[in-house]
Amino acid sequence: MARTKEFDPDAALQSALELFWRRGYEATSMTDLVEHLGIGRASIYATFGSKHELYLKAMDRYVELCDPPLLAELSQPGPVLPAVRAVVRRFAAEAASPETRLNGCFITNTAAELAPHDTAAAHRVEISWERVETPLYSALVRAQAQGELPADRDPHALARLLFVMLQGVRIVGKASQDPARVRDAAEQALTLLD
Repeated sequence: MARTKEFDPDAALQSALELFWRRGYEATSMTDLVEHLGIGRASIYATFGSKHELYLKAMDRYVELCDPPLLAELSQPGPVLPAVRAVVRRFAAEAASPETRLNGCFITNTAAELAPHDTAAAHRVEISWERVETPLYSALVRAQAQGELPADRDPHALARLLFVMLQGVRIVGKASQDPARVRDAAEQALTLLD
């Protein structure tokens, strides 16, 4: 008869996500995971597979939790540019906040740490990035159709610029002691929408 799990796999995955997010992949050992999750190494392997597989599952969880709100923010009816501005300002505020800046963005962190040499991680990073860039693009197309964005602007190029700026804000915000650096950059990028 199979034994029942003595822990909640969903809660353990969330806990692993938090640890990987705070410390990164390489700096998190299996011993760290055992201690942080409060479950045995054999249970981790049996439930999630290797450390790498657990990390990839944590990435999937992060995307599942973080990407849908962005789509909801950018697809509300009515004027579009206020929503785009709010998203950019929110990213900058999170990047500058003492409570959230040190962790940065889990996907951005993974892009810097693992994506150059880990195809599975790179694939997930690319999917997540598409889930940010595509709603920005769709919102800017809608803004242009509604007359909010000048007709001579390229919504695709603007979406890419905003997306790259948002990723940069997350990295600079994580390392900078000057919160104005990311806020000023975000505000300057928003002038391109006028």
